[in-house]
Formats: sequence, structure tokens, C-alpha cells
Amino acid sequence: MAEQALEGSQPVDLTKHPSGIVPTLQNIVSTVNLDCKLELKSIALQARNAEYNPKVCTGAKSEQQSKLAARKDFKIQNIVGSCDVKFPIRLEGLAYSHGAFSSYEPELFPGLIYRMKQPKIVLLIFVSGKIVLTGAKVRDETYTAFENIYPVLTEFRKNQQ
Repeated sequence: MAEQALEGSQPVDLTKHPSGIVPTLQNIVSTVNLDCKLELKSIALQARNAEYNPKVCTGAKSEQQSKLAARKDFKIQNIVGSCDVKFPIRLEGLAYSHGAFSSYEPELFPGLIYRMKQPKIVLLIFVSGKIVLTGAKVRDETYTAFENIYPVLTEFRKNQQ
């Protein structure tokens, strides 16, 4: 049986998530081809809480919700996940040590932008320990990217006074 830890009240499979942290999926963007003509502008004008944005289905919290919304010719374009490592991170040190992958300009944006090559995921890393992962086409890319960066984050853990 796989080793398990608890995150919240859910058991975590440590063989898949060695850090014990599972990024939460926040948004899944997918596209769809309905293969028929719709008068979208007039639908949007007559429907409440609707806006016209051709070919995009956003706001789902799971792949299944997104697929249900689209139903036909379904393709996931982007998955966004987030998590909290629950310790502060020395972003300057991380940016210096991983300069080829990092962009950190705190005057412009408070987070470090880390462009991982494999999997090809962009991570927004904040001094608070909160992480946003974006660019995945499948959820396991999000999980792999987090497990890849987690040892780096622990290396740049800020000592608390």
C-alpha cells in the first residue's frame, strides 16, 4: 500500500506527491467546436450574466466540468493550480541561483516568475510561500512541476526570526 499523509482531511499519496502537498486546480480553460452556427452576440445580449467571448469555456474547477460545458470537440488549453508550502521563501536568492528560469522584479510584480522547461509550466512564487502554476494541458503536469520545484523552495526557505 502507498504511503499516505493527510492534507486537510484528504489522504495524500506520497508516491505521487512526495512533498505531501497537492496543488488545487483553480481554473481550466478549454475550447470547443459546436459545428453549427450560433448568433452569439444576440444570445449574449439576451442572456443574464453572459458575455460574448468566441470559442472559450472558462471557470471550470475540473476537467470533467469543463468537458460537460463543452460536450463536443473538447480540448483543454490551460490548467491553473495553486498551493501553499506554508513557509516564506527568499525570492532574491532563488532568482540569483536560478537566473536562467527566473524573472523577479518586485517593483513591477511581487512574485518571482519561474519558467520551467520540463514540464513547460510557469510558476508564480511569492515570498509568503503561495505558489500559482499555469500552462498545463493535463493535471499531472501541474503536479510534476510542483514536485520539481518543491526541493528548490525548501533550499530557499527564509529563516523566521
